[in-house]
Amino acid sequence: MEISGKIIAVLPIATGQGKNGTWRSQDYVLETGDQYPKKVCFNFFGDKIEQFPLAIDDSVTVSFDLESREYNGRWFTSVRAWKAEKGAVSAAPAPSSTPVSSFDVTPGAGEGSDLPF
Repeated sequence: MEISGKIIAVLPIATGQGKNGTWRSQDYVLETGDQYPKKVCFNFFGDKIEQFPLAIDDSVTVSFDLESREYNGRWFTSVRAWKAEKGAVSAAPAPSSTPVSSFDVTPGAGEGSDLPF
């Protein structure tokens, strides 16, 4: 999956110790450029943090995977990014210039139908 927008927050790197050694994760918040902008928090894990360095105000297209997992009866969803392309934000689709079809509102246009209006 992909999403495009502008980076509005870069959160601190989180680290921990797992069964396979030390791990690192960094979260970012992206805001889409839609008519009604959405904010999406995603993360890079491990070496991807250095491979795709992002900063506030960077315009990016992020490729990611969604994954949900259950823990103690609760479900958690992660947005794990695997690629980011700077300056590759695709523009929002342009509004259609095709005119919207109009209804015939002349008296008697609906005669013969079963509708009460």
